Amino acid sequence: MRKRGMAQKTLAEHTQMTPDAMSRALRGQRGFAAVELADIARALDEDVYYLITGELDPVRLNFAARHRFDHETKTRSVDGLEEDRDVLIKIQTAFNLAGELSATSKLPADPAKFREILGPGFVERFADKLEVLGVDVVVLSELTTAYSFTVTGRKVIAVNGSGNWFNENWSIAHELAHHALGHEDVRPCSDKVDVFEAKANNFAAQLLLPEESMRAFDWQSTLCNDLADFLWESGVSTGTVKARLNKLGIVPSHEISAALELKTQGVLRKYWSKSRHVQGPDKITDRMARASARCFPTWLRSAHLQRIESGKLNKSYLAWMLGTDEAELEVPDPAPMTPIEGDELLSLLR
Repeated sequence: MRKRGMAQKTLAEHTQMTPDAMSRALRGQRGFAAVELADIARALDEDVYYLITGELDPVRLNFAARHRFDHETKTRSVDGLEEDRDVLIKIQTAFNLAGELSATSKLPADPAKFREILGPGFVERFADKLEVLGVDVVVLSELTTAYSFTVTGRKVIAVNGSGNWFNENWSIAHELAHHALGHEDVRPCSDKVDVFEAKANNFAAQLLLPEESMRAFDWQSTLCNDLADFLWESGVSTGTVKARLNKLGIVPSHEISAALELKTQGVLRKYWSKSRHVQGPDKITDRMARASARCFPTWLRSAHLQRIESGKLNKSYLAWMLGTDEAELEVPDPAPMTPIEGDELLSLLR
């Protein structure tokens, strides 16, 4: 209660207990009913297992969440946490059902090292690049924000597929930071949420907009079409660039400042030369479509398919990952078991 700044009376209001019953229970003059513990756990965003034993649940899904920061109240929140929790557990289950997982190797804590490993233009295929490093990215429209967690040593990043690739890139970079810096259990009630979130944002800024690149760009004499190129290649939003310039104390020209007040898509549609095509695909729309597409690691889908074919799994989770109806998903039937007869059967019975 103290850690979350919640008064005893307020906690009682969130449960089926009267203030007097809560007071006596906390003084050890009465016990807690199971339903009361469940209500208290929900109100404090804590596990019933921890409330009963004083120890962390060994099978609990510990995750770091990307928080929304309210500049007026200076507080962080994850408004969709309750509805996202079931989706996260379902993702965790999908990984656990895939069989033995290969653990992710130790990740560098230096954003510059990551840039070196990922190579130039990595934001165009950010998720694919990370999968090679043993970090799996899941994109689902059901999620309201981004999360990072570990399943049996395998590091996972789950983001909401909104179609805004610039938000998606920042979310992936932010959650990658939590993995690289060893942050776990970063939720609104966590002790170090402000510290961890600030470090993750700083990591993401250095990864996507390194200081040397920002200072090498001529922000005073550059034109808006150059800004559009910069946004496209960096894979970030106008708001992110504006915040990074403020952080580094770089003052752009009046024209660039005005452009940075526009929406990212607006700048690209207006100034990016490659956005106008007489023939061929629209690159902006194509990038939006890829950012909104339901995505699970290729190896995970293949692992489920193999286990379905061998009769070890049903196809419900694979259908969910693919975003299709289970009844419409056609997969090979499990191979029939060869009956054991004669001498072979006798040898097994000896």
